[in-house]
Parts: sequence; structure tokens; C-alpha cells
Amino acid sequence: MPIRLATRAVILHDNRLLLVNAFPGHQSDLWCAPGGGAEVGASLPDNLKREVFEETGLRIRVGPPCLVNEFHQPETGFHQVEVFFRCTITDGTLSDDWQDPEAVVNRRRFVTKEEITGLRVKPDSLAHVAWARGMGYDPLEVLVR
Repeated sequence: MPIRLATRAVILHDNRLLLVNAFPGHQSDLWCAPGGGAEVGASLPDNLKREVFEETGLRIRVGPPCLVNEFHQPETGFHQVEVFFRCTITDGTLSDDWQDPEAVVNRRRFVTKEEITGLRVKPDSLAHVAWARGMGYDPLEVLVR
């Protein structure tokens, strides 16, 4: 099975980080940054703009990379490498009425630095990277639901 490449957006708005729950039907309480699999023939920033719009209804400007994360699921052989980019919102507002056309993301919210400590979030370094400067790397970790 080939390694899957994905992009994720680190969006701080009013000092709150945008998170999504990407497990259909509330299968998990795990939150992550919006984004998803890269499609062949499109740049990573273009893939990220598409994914963020599908999942949240927001239009974004993609900035520099800030984190590389990789995880795997040993039982299935699934292995994903994610490139996180610092992004800013250029248009739209978060709405509970927005529907992900792929029906994967079922919840989306902005959280403060304090609120994120009470949530299950992956990758483990996301909060640190979001409110810090520079680039991070999260080594290979096992996928958890």
C-alpha cells in the first residue's frame, strides 16, 4: 500500500485554533486540523484550499509549512504523511449548517489554547505548533480512533 500524502491547515483566528472532527457519525471524539488527501496534478496549497472549503465552507490563503506529521495503522498497512501549513481565512464564517460534501467532517469549532487541553487532538504537537513559531516534526505514530 503506498504512503498517502495529505495537507492540513493551521488556522488561528482571534487566537483560537480551527479543529474538525473527521469521523463520520460521531465514531470518535478525536479532533484534528482541517484538510485531507492530496490529489495528483494539484499543488499542495490548492489541495488544501479545496479540502478546507469542503470541510468548513471557509476560503483560505495558504502560508508556509509549519509541521510534518506521519502516522500509520499497523493492522491495515495504512500510512499517511501530512504537511501542515499556516493559513488565514480570506472569506466565509463557520456555520453549523455547513455540510461536508463527502460527509466525513461532522463537527467543526474554534478552540482557545486552554480549551484544546480538554480535547483529544492529533497530532500530539498540534497545539504547540499552532501557538508557536517555526517548523515541527511529529515522528511516526499509531493511528488512534
